[in-house]
Amino acid sequence: MCEHEGHCHGCGHEHEEEMTLTNKILTIVGIIISVVAFIFKDKSIAMYLYIIAYIMIGYDIILKAIKHLFGKDMFDENLIMTIATLGAMAIKEYNEGIAVLVLYKLGEFLQDKAVDSSKDKIEKVLNLKINETTLKDGTIKNTEDVKVGEIILIKTGDRIPLDSILQSDNAQLDMSALNGESTYVDVEKGKEVLSGSINVGNAIYLEVIREEKDSAVSKIIELVENASRNKSKTEKYISKFCKIYTPVVIALALLVLIGLPLGFKVEINEAIYRALNFLVISCPCALVISIPLGFFMGMGAASKKGILAKGTVYLDKLTKIDEIYMDKTGTITDGKFTVSKIVSTSDLSEEDVLEYLAIAESKSNHVIAKSILKKYNKKIDENRITKHEEVSGYGIIATIDNKKVICGNSKILDNNKVKLEKNLNSGTIVYLSVDSEYKGYIILSDIIKEGSKNLTENLHRKGISKVIMLTGDRKYAAKEVANQIHVDNVYYELLPQDKVRIINEAKEAGKSVAFVGDGINDSPVIACSDVGIAMGKGSDIAVETADIVLMTDEPEKITEAISISKRTKKIVNQNIVIILIAKILFLLLSVFGKTNMWIAVFADVGVALITIFNSLRIFNYKK
Repeated sequence: MCEHEGHCHGCGHEHEEEMTLTNKILTIVGIIISVVAFIFKDKSIAMYLYIIAYIMIGYDIILKAIKHLFGKDMFDENLIMTIATLGAMAIKEYNEGIAVLVLYKLGEFLQDKAVDSSKDKIEKVLNLKINETTLKDGTIKNTEDVKVGEIILIKTGDRIPLDSILQSDNAQLDMSALNGESTYVDVEKGKEVLSGSINVGNAIYLEVIREEKDSAVSKIIELVENASRNKSKTEKYISKFCKIYTPVVIALALLVLIGLPLGFKVEINEAIYRALNFLVISCPCALVISIPLGFFMGMGAASKKGILAKGTVYLDKLTKIDEIYMDKTGTITDGKFTVSKIVSTSDLSEEDVLEYLAIAESKSNHVIAKSILKKYNKKIDENRITKHEEVSGYGIIATIDNKKVICGNSKILDNNKVKLEKNLNSGTIVYLSVDSEYKGYIILSDIIKEGSKNLTENLHRKGISKVIMLTGDRKYAAKEVANQIHVDNVYYELLPQDKVRIINEAKEAGKSVAFVGDGINDSPVIACSDVGIAMGKGSDIAVETADIVLMTDEPEKITEAISISKRTKKIVNQNIVIILIAKILFLLLSVFGKTNMWIAVFADVGVALITIFNSLRIFNYKK
């Protein structure tokens, strides 16, 4: 496995440590000594100078080769370089042997700088954490110690440290670090703002709604830090390939060494020289570094747009998705229901219907429950509730004032043998029964997110064959939303297990599927999809279960995620093609004596650098 952040095991460049100052000084002195040896007329003294220069420049490479000689990392690039350069010294090709070491180290240095540059770019995007926070009274407090409900002051130009609700009348925020958009966002009082945003307007006051460990910034940092654990298939293939490739090329170099003198009457010194060139050219460093780096850059480009992948494997999988299934509430729609109608079908007043529903829903975190409580807008006396059960996908069963209260969809009343006349109006309906008598209902309306309207069309353009909506909502409400966003199909009145069944049926039919959701009840279907995608403001369980998180809650980010993943895979594949063509061409030239050590080093280090800089293009993705 090759981890660009640490070191490459068993297949290529070691990045266990960057070139130290001592190493740099010894290399420079070694180069000077080799130049003196080159102009020295006494060949015997020149030979000793070359040997001293060789040891000074290449001692660390030789030590690493010896250290790994009998371990799992035996067949690494240090061994190849040691064999090749010692061989060159043995046949008195001193200049070329030392030149290979110098150019190799120069290539290592440039590769480290290129990789560091890419990591720096990503770290700058993710450098969002604020250690100290100013409270409303001017007290400065460690951000991790700030509690939910505390009021914090954000001055002009300061980054928001914690997810909060705006207490000031309005604010203007730069959210580019979260969503990649350069335009400022205007926020009204009472609206949620995510940590990581920058206040570009007047000083504002915010009420903290999540502690640091649960904030958007912490989720971003944690996801990116953990992402390298999940490698793409391409990366895993390259790792396995290298472990077989390196011993094979050493064996082929031996075959060149033996076969050329025996079969083609090539002089032994020339055969050794060609075999050494073959070894240098065959080094797999370009594959080992550029492939993981390419996917890492893809993750960086995605994170810059507020799209967090938990591993490069999920970017890879996203390129192969055939069908996308989506939840409705909170994903396609805002999930901010408003009570548009209250109907009593009994002796209860409309206010009584609303009160029973509000008390019953008071212990639920569902968006419908929050909307009902917002409409009720009175303090709940929890002492009136003696029993409470939330039935996922159905509703609530509670004991209120010693009366059995059931509220939810029609199924929960049917299951409890409550007779009711089903309402066929559009919108989401919450029915109420008290002591097994049907008492009334409320209608809630939801708003479709702006980014949902052209989502289906845009996904089709990206090669997605079908966009399908899965919802637990009623037929009429579901179809109304489905018609507005033009999905290919819609399934309604589903329980969590029904969604899982539909996804599994699609997978059994040979389809690669992604599911996008936000709620606790979406967690099972997110988990069973090939790629599970969660909205960033969704439940913690959904976010933890998902493979990809859309931090800004914008549905159109799904299209961007697919675009970035396909661009990443395209550039990674370009790198593989460039590397393989270059390697095969130069390996053949080396066998026929058409290369020297200088060209061999370019075929190794030069091609690696070309592919690294090609990978950097991924990070500069624009919508």
